[in-house]
Amino acid sequence: MKRRIFYSNTTLTHCYQRTADSGLLFYTHSDYLVHFTGYCITAKKYGIQVFGLCQMPDHIHDSVKAENQIRLEKFKRETNSSFSRQWNELCHLKGPVLESPFGSAPKVGDKKARTCLVYVGNNPVERKLSAKAEDYKWNYLAYAASGHPFSDKLIVREARWPMQKAVKEIKAMHAAGKSLNYSLLHRLFSTLDRRESLQLTDYIVRLYNVIDYNAAASYFGSYERMISAMHLTTGSEYDLNESFVGRSDSHYNRMTSILVKKYNLNDIHEALSASGDDKYEMFQTLMRETGAMPEQIGKFLHLQIKRS
Repeated sequence: MKRRIFYSNTTLTHCYQRTADSGLLFYTHSDYLVHFTGYCITAKKYGIQVFGLCQMPDHIHDSVKAENQIRLEKFKRETNSSFSRQWNELCHLKGPVLESPFGSAPKVGDKKARTCLVYVGNNPVERKLSAKAEDYKWNYLAYAASGHPFSDKLIVREARWPMQKAVKEIKAMHAAGKSLNYSLLHRLFSTLDRRESLQLTDYIVRLYNVIDYNAAASYFGSYERMISAMHLTTGSEYDLNESFVGRSDSHYNRMTSILVKKYNLNDIHEALSASGDDKYEMFQTLMRETGAMPEQIGKFLHLQIKRS
């Protein structure tokens, strides 16, 4: 294995995490939030300064500074282990979820740091998940400018009792230094309507968020200039050899809607533990009803697709 290069805590490091089988990782808002809250709690524990984070459907990017290599690797190992354990339990699966070791590339100098931050923020634009970097919820850029960028402002004292109860439970978990888990999120969100669910998602992100937006913006002069740089820039991080399947990741949301409706699933994760025959039927359904490549449908269902 190639020896990992690491510089001091003054060097920004771009980290990249793939899934072990190249399949999808994030299907629902609960997937994103379970990982995000665990990531933030663990970053605090190991003194990791986070400059940027982007959760894509099948991989994760972040830009961080760590005191030393040992702390960075412990942070990644603990974050990945906790999330993988919960994800496997939810999906009734076994085995590695995330590829090990994670990819990383130090960015020495301000120019390379800026390129890294732009690339991480722009990943969803490159994959046609949003028109602008700050429109994508799961790179968390919009939270630098607003505490509730994707919902109406939450006034807890005026909210319905289920929302007040949800906020109380989440505050208690955060105060105890605990991340959120699937069972808790499913229970709380099941009592809320769509408007309230969006409000609670924004509340959770705001409460747990450890991204140092000022430090990230300092490379550009201001947050506005950082966002402008993302609007004007496209490109690749050749140090990490990132590869994509298909031209767009926008198909995945449609796949979820189709399967949940057609197969009356309570949760899309149920599809991942289906039998081989059932998965083959789902594959054929998605081939008929989407414009996705077979390889993309394979990623969605965690199937290995071989072209003849």
